[in-house]
Amino acid sequence: MDLEGVIHDNPIKRDSWKTLLTLAYQSLGVVYGDLSTSPLYVYKSTFAEDIQHSETNEEIYGVLSFVFWTLTLIPLVKYVFIVLRADDNGEGGTFALYSLLCRHARVSSIPNCQVADEELSEYKKDGSMSNYKSGNGSSLKSTLEKCRVLQRMLLVLSLIGTCMVIGDGVLTPAISVFSAVSGLELSMSKEQHQFVCAILVFLFTLQHYGTHRVGFLFAPVVITWLLCISAIGVYNILQWNPHVYQALSPYYMYKFLKKTQRGGWMSLGGILLCITGSEAMFADLGHFSQLSIKIAFTFVVYPSLILAYMGQAAYLSKHHINETDYQIGFYVSVPEKIRWPVLAVAILAAVVGSQAIITGTFSIIKQCSALGCFPKVKIVHTSSKIHGQIYIPEVNWILMLLCLAVTIGFRNTKHMGNAAGLAVVTVMLVTTCLMSLVMVLCWHKNVFLAICFIFFFGSIEALYFSASLIKFLEGAWVPIALSFIFLVVMYVWHYGTLKKYEADVQNKVSINWLLSLGPSLGIVRVRGIGLIHTELVSGIPAIFSHFVTNLPAFHQVVVFLCIKSVAVPHVRPEERFLVGRVGPKEYRLYRCIARYGYRDIHKDDVEFEKDLVCSIAEFIRSEKPECNMGIEDLRDEEKMTVVGTSSSNFEGIKLCEDDAYSSDMVGTSKMREMQSPKRARKRVRFIVPESPHIDREVKEELQELMEAREAGMAFILGHSYVRAKRGSSWMKKVVINYGYDFLRKNSRGPTYALSIPHASTLEVGMVYFV
Repeated sequence: MDLEGVIHDNPIKRDSWKTLLTLAYQSLGVVYGDLSTSPLYVYKSTFAEDIQHSETNEEIYGVLSFVFWTLTLIPLVKYVFIVLRADDNGEGGTFALYSLLCRHARVSSIPNCQVADEELSEYKKDGSMSNYKSGNGSSLKSTLEKCRVLQRMLLVLSLIGTCMVIGDGVLTPAISVFSAVSGLELSMSKEQHQFVCAILVFLFTLQHYGTHRVGFLFAPVVITWLLCISAIGVYNILQWNPHVYQALSPYYMYKFLKKTQRGGWMSLGGILLCITGSEAMFADLGHFSQLSIKIAFTFVVYPSLILAYMGQAAYLSKHHINETDYQIGFYVSVPEKIRWPVLAVAILAAVVGSQAIITGTFSIIKQCSALGCFPKVKIVHTSSKIHGQIYIPEVNWILMLLCLAVTIGFRNTKHMGNAAGLAVVTVMLVTTCLMSLVMVLCWHKNVFLAICFIFFFGSIEALYFSASLIKFLEGAWVPIALSFIFLVVMYVWHYGTLKKYEADVQNKVSINWLLSLGPSLGIVRVRGIGLIHTELVSGIPAIFSHFVTNLPAFHQVVVFLCIKSVAVPHVRPEERFLVGRVGPKEYRLYRCIARYGYRDIHKDDVEFEKDLVCSIAEFIRSEKPECNMGIEDLRDEEKMTVVGTSSSNFEGIKLCEDDAYSSDMVGTSKMREMQSPKRARKRVRFIVPESPHIDREVKEELQELMEAREAGMAFILGHSYVRAKRGSSWMKKVVINYGYDFLRKNSRGPTYALSIPHASTLEVGMVYFV
């Protein structure tokens, strides 16, 4: 299936209102499930130990005021009105912000960047190459580009935010489902505990169906849940305390802290849980659209949550018996006649709530993997229409096992809440820091405005962070431990990848060596295409010299293929390939760089092969005579031509393959057919645009390329093993020889080679000491 045409033009941004409202409806089930279920456990977690609910109601009014202003300032003001605008060509999340900064300040962690990548349409769309008018912005940009330490700190900061998102993906399903199932605040028996685990297993098993199907399945549940909690909230307000709205005044926050002091500060960790899931609005941006997410939150989720919290506070203000946690929980404020139906809806809503953070985890891990900061994993695209909807099997099952371990280990919402709160607020702090840099470097705003942003929102989040961190031994250590493990994995992979690429560059073969071999490369040239996979974007990889030195034959056409990721979410199909020559024309050596964004879908092998051959054929046809390098010009190897895929290049060469002979001839007034001699079972035909002047050498080269394609394609995969040099520090030896080596052996290979028949694959190994 050709998905590229759908992927590049994000249909979400230009669709009708009907489509927009449909996406907003879907986002309720995917994005806001977690945020919507927070009333289940916020008040209970807040009043768990640190403060008590007294007759004066100062505590409950203070908590309500904190909840209202936290929901207003963080999800509504910060995310809806500011952060969502910092999308990376429609994509969101921590690494989307990092990607923006990499393009504007040239602090990219991708080693094989090229100047040609900056000519991509997506690269220029947000004005990344525009000149700075602000002297402060220019100086900050210059400082970041020169200081390697600051670049590493920026990368580590982004990785910490990513790791906390993964940790949240473990904790949120546990606390949501646990809170819902323990709905009536009864002590959980063994059977009930097994029921929680069964729900979690079902939830993670459901992921492979994809966000598109799950969104339509889950959205009705969330809408029903929001209607329930808002209706119950209105009932409790009218029934018990119609004047509870007065508690929305920030004055009650001051009274709360003045009365409770240290206990009130520590209870902020529970209040923080009212915004769990807010980060999903940004992380899941690529699954929907900016406007649909804003509409769903502003007009549906936000008012429903405010009514729910006000209703709970109104009920509790008239019920001061506090013998057990039962009296503070959500279900005590639910009228007894409808308590069981609401419990059933709550369990379903909790399952939905877990979906948001799991989806966001998949998205951000794909971004990290594409940008070289996470081991290669299998990525399954679950929708051919919405490009960002993915499923990662390995990550899904790891999250499930960790989630079950947390559930079985803690068995109470108090410790789970402490853990989830720290993970949530850490991600928000990272987003705030990165956003302040985006304001200066990408939006070219005044530095003073960025300082005001980080000071205002950073102060609020730092207050919550301190309250969560103080409960380190009471559960908050879990996200720190999980994040540390994932951070080590990510940084080891990133460090090993950089060292491997540096070794490839240092050991690449000079052009003089190639020239000394002659057009035959000093060996017999056999029919077929030899496709050599390499990470290099220039030069001749060492595996090629190793191959031709040890084997007596090589293919008549050789292609050095580099599949690389660039710091944009999508690369247009018409800008997919960079094609050039390696050596003189008669050598039949080509370089092809296939560029993908971190959200692009990689085609299956058959389609990719056809696009690859067509891109080389189109390069041969359209190559200017002055670009044909002679011996004296060979040192300039950076002359690359941008060639699109066959589906995007309507006026370019088309490739037709028949499994048997056919008398059908394809030709129009603008196209003519070149076909290879009828001596193979599979006939390859190039349909070439009619041109008044096609050089004889061009025809011969195209003919030879067709014959080589008929003979078949062999894949030579280079495996560069890196080892620490003798005399290296013990830390480097552990990281390279054990950590990176273990991750490399247990991660996926090149995406395009996953389903290649083994008969057509040859692996060439090299050992480098770094």
